[in-house]
Amino acid sequence: MQLHLTQADHELVSAAVTEAEAHTSGEIVTIVARRSDSYHDVGLSWAAAAVFIALALMAAFPGYLRAFLSALLLDWEHELADWKLLMGLLGLLILKFLVIRYLLAIMPLRMAVTPRTTKARRVRRRAILLFRTAAEARTLGRTGVLIYLSLDEHRAEIVADRAINEKVAAEAWGDAMAALIDAIRAGRAGEGLADAVRQVGVVLTAHFPRADDDINELPDRLIEL
Repeated sequence: MQLHLTQADHELVSAAVTEAEAHTSGEIVTIVARRSDSYHDVGLSWAAAAVFIALALMAAFPGYLRAFLSALLLDWEHELADWKLLMGLLGLLILKFLVIRYLLAIMPLRMAVTPRTTKARRVRRRAILLFRTAAEARTLGRTGVLIYLSLDEHRAEIVADRAINEKVAAEAWGDAMAALIDAIRAGRAGEGLADAVRQVGVVLTAHFPRADDDINELPDRLIEL
């Protein structure tokens, strides 16, 4: 299931950020990306693994290899020099590599065969990079929080600035992450983001209540990359 956000989702999330920040001196940034990486190396890895497996099977079961060559060449394989047979096998392996590589250029297929741990690491890495660009040390009290959603991976991350990390344990974001992940699984990414913003706002309000002289230091609107 491919997730997407509508204009109504953008308005819903932006309104949730504005409402949450009305009660806290903390700042919430929301960013959504189609995906966190191109995963080109995953396609190459699967193609290389397929060639390696084929070579291993040839070595382990040479009788089947001879039968395959006999059927392929209509029992004329004994008429060919060994180097020609080997070059032919090499050509078949290269063809196999290219077919798998270009099949996995289709993004849904590539995402389907990408291990979950790989997706998790790259979503986390992208979230930290975006946090450093968009929120880290950009608030006077170092109270910025990034809620990041990567649509194709169906994964989200919450990254907080130094002042928040000193007071708030990572477990405190559990309700926000649970609301977001449940909504993603149900195909309601926009609603999930808005719920997560509200939950983050509750945590920030408890530790960083709004003061009379607070100003809005970071944009409230949802940023879609």
